[in-house]
Amino acid sequence: MKRKTIVGVIFGILAVAVFALLAFTVNNGDAESTSRYSATFMSLLPPVIAIGLALITKEVYSSLFIGIAAGGLLSTNFRPVAAMDNILNEGLIAAVSGTAGIFIFLVVLGIFVALINKAGGSAAFGKWAQKHIKSKTGASMATFILGVLIFIDDYFNCLTVGSVMRSVTDSHKISRAKLAYLIDATAAPVCMIAPISSWAAAVSSYVPEGQGLSLFIKAIPYNFYSLLTFVFIIAITLMKFDYGSMKLHEKNAEKGDLFTTGDRVEQNNEDHSPRGKVIDLILPVIVLIAICILSLLYVGGMWSGESFINAFANTDATVGLPWGGIIALIVAIFYLLCRRVVTFKEAMECVPKGFIAMVPAILILTFATSLKNMTGLLGAADYVGGIMEGAAAGLSYFLPAIIFVVAVGLAFATGTSWGTFGILIPIVMAVFPNDSSMMVIGVSACLAGAVCGDHCSPISDTTIMSSAGAECNHINHVSTQLPYALTVAAVSFVSYIIAGFVHNWLIVLPIAIVLMLATLFVIKAAAKRKIAE
Repeated sequence: MKRKTIVGVIFGILAVAVFALLAFTVNNGDAESTSRYSATFMSLLPPVIAIGLALITKEVYSSLFIGIAAGGLLSTNFRPVAAMDNILNEGLIAAVSGTAGIFIFLVVLGIFVALINKAGGSAAFGKWAQKHIKSKTGASMATFILGVLIFIDDYFNCLTVGSVMRSVTDSHKISRAKLAYLIDATAAPVCMIAPISSWAAAVSSYVPEGQGLSLFIKAIPYNFYSLLTFVFIIAITLMKFDYGSMKLHEKNAEKGDLFTTGDRVEQNNEDHSPRGKVIDLILPVIVLIAICILSLLYVGGMWSGESFINAFANTDATVGLPWGGIIALIVAIFYLLCRRVVTFKEAMECVPKGFIAMVPAILILTFATSLKNMTGLLGAADYVGGIMEGAAAGLSYFLPAIIFVVAVGLAFATGTSWGTFGILIPIVMAVFPNDSSMMVIGVSACLAGAVCGDHCSPISDTTIMSSAGAECNHINHVSTQLPYALTVAAVSFVSYIIAGFVHNWLIVLPIAIVLMLATLFVIKAAAKRKIAE
């Protein structure tokens, strides 16, 4: 057993032992309705335990469950029976019921991918890509461009880009960890700067009626983390440069090992139709995108008289995406049957295959959502919100940078971008004068920090989806992405300090881009110097 695993196991056992001891020493008959740890620093302990264990042991299931158990005990003042009730009802059951629509969409996409593979569409696309995408740089840029084009929803982005580009990046010896990063680094950021997306709709719902879309658009040029992430991806791709643990993964990929550590998903060498063509992948994916967009609009009420913008603002992705996914899957089955590239029996055999492929993602998403629920019961949002309001006095010029850091911390601990800006946007709008440039910068700092913390967090649903889309070990994805995300975060932090003094994005954004590129050149030079020594 590896030393890190042993340390993690010991840490977990000690944590459980401490909680068990406290459970016996605290009066179990105490029927306090509110946890004494609510809205205190202790409310952040469950995600800290889960994240710490996951990074130490490289094992995510037990780490998340220990975090959930800790949250259950803290939320009930260490009353074991009440804690078990919270863990089951407020945690696991609520997580399954609350994300059932996303589970359905995950399974549908798993079936969709298995069906296209069986029809030979993926193999045909891989052959086409090998002829037309000549280099590793081209494969990375193609993945990035596809990610930017699918700006409607981050869940849909992660799984679609992964399923389409896996064979291409594999053929050019790009590690699964790098593919997961490319997926994750485009999914949320592009949704956060696209006015027509589920994220724009969510942001609009947290601001006064009538101001949502206009405020979102004004905030785009100041969303430094999202914009600089794109600059970062393009720069490291063209510079052919990697650092941190990603460098090891990329070196191993060059030798033929796409995974380095953890679970190794076998490349799809199963029988597929020799009559499969590129159109058998492209057309079903286009149909999937089109029907999912129409479904999101339908759920938002466009067919009931709502405008296009209001329909996106009112839509529910957990309903719209499975709605569209099921219809698109039925269309794809009929199309492939008419093409005679699969039989009906082969199509039905893809159903359990698709489900099995998505089981790890569903398990992690269930546990991660349960942990978020436990953190919510403990009032972590109120605690962080209080810190945020307390920082406002006397720090007006530095407040955008402070907002960014607080948003990063909250999103990292809770694993949710939407929850983070849902908590902080009302506070930001109360701190700054209405319609002022500082209010726009503050809101943008909140949105950027939420995306950054979401990227860094192992319990983020988007991070989990990216791992699933790339078929990459989840902890490998988190550990390789973290140095990249923190680099962009550091430059973004400095940019928000500048923006606090210079309220003009035409000046600040170019400075931020130059800082980002300069930082990469310095890191690359330092890496070369270290190798030379």
